Amino acid sequence: MNDNLKKKTNKTIGKNIRTFRHQHGWSQEDVAKRLGISIPAFSKIETGVTDINLSRLEQIADIYEIDVVQILSIDAEVEERQPSNLSIIQKRLNDREAEIVNLQRKVILLYEELHNAKTHII
Repeated sequence: MNDNLKKKTNKTIGKNIRTFRHQHGWSQEDVAKRLGISIPAFSKIETGVTDINLSRLEQIADIYEIDVVQILSIDAEVEERQPSNLSIIQKRLNDREAEIVNLQRKVILLYEELHNAKTHII
């Protein structure tokens, strides 16, 4: 297998593993503990940096209660879109909340300026 294909395969498998982890609502730490490996080691699996052997794939499949074939299939990548869309919406919401806080600060400052101006006039 050439290097580019190998890297692409590792990344696809890693994305699928991450998708299944998100579906279970687990952190990388949760899965790493179940596998008996470090969080950085599991992160390397999810990012496709590390080659993954069949026994590790079987171990991961057992944890997620799925078949190894499901991890290897590209179909799981499609399911990853939901968390991505959710994170985009969450970021937009956070941005809007920050805008609201800034506007509230401006209103308070303007109110204080108006109050101080009235005090000086009297």
